[in-house]
Amino acid sequence: MTERVLEAVGICKSYGEGAARVDALKPTDFYVERGEFVMVAGPSGSGKSTLLAIISGLLTPTAGRVRVLDRDLDSMSRDTFDKFRLEHFGFVFQGFHLLPALSALEQVSIVLERQGLQRGPAHQRARATLEHVGLAGRLRNRPAELSGGEKQRVVIARALAKQPQLIFADEPTSALDSENGRQVTRMLRTATDEGATVVCVTHDPRLIEHATRVVRMEDGAVIPPEEPVMI
Repeated sequence: MTERVLEAVGICKSYGEGAARVDALKPTDFYVERGEFVMVAGPSGSGKSTLLAIISGLLTPTAGRVRVLDRDLDSMSRDTFDKFRLEHFGFVFQGFHLLPALSALEQVSIVLERQGLQRGPAHQRARATLEHVGLAGRLRNRPAELSGGEKQRVVIARALAKQPQLIFADEPTSALDSENGRQVTRMLRTATDEGATVVCVTHDPRLIEHATRVVRMEDGAVIPPEEPVMI
């Protein structure tokens, strides 16, 4: 039996009023089942990142509700949600968001320490995860000493090390060449075999083959499966 780990109903996001109103996301229903690798595809400006930000709790919708792991996001206080997100969510951003003064090992272990792990166990898990994504020889390197593909692997390791139930990825291959893009996508796909559920937004057609399900968007709305969309 399938289990929905995320369900959004009637979510939308608008900015401004009257003639100046912009609908970044039109009323949308969206769901994710446990173990899926859901790809949200569409051109730039189609509403993909807005959808991802809302379902991951980073952005409050104008209307609608989001339920994740049997919890309504809008029912939580900010502190409660921050703890919930830290425990259950992993994020992979296109801009890396790495701290320039920290090594790869520290980038990952600091998040685990925030989760409550002691420094020793946090470093052990961080090391093991970085080795898992092929960075055994780069543990002490800072971001300025890493390639784009290596930086993105650190970001993925940081997400995976938390052992999250959900991973949200926003254009994870946009700054990468084709080979690094394929490697990063395979890592995200493998995460579903290790217990995670992944939602990834992209306009990169190379990623589609790895998805278990593709949701296509255009002009702020989800397109029915039978209608074509350019990616």
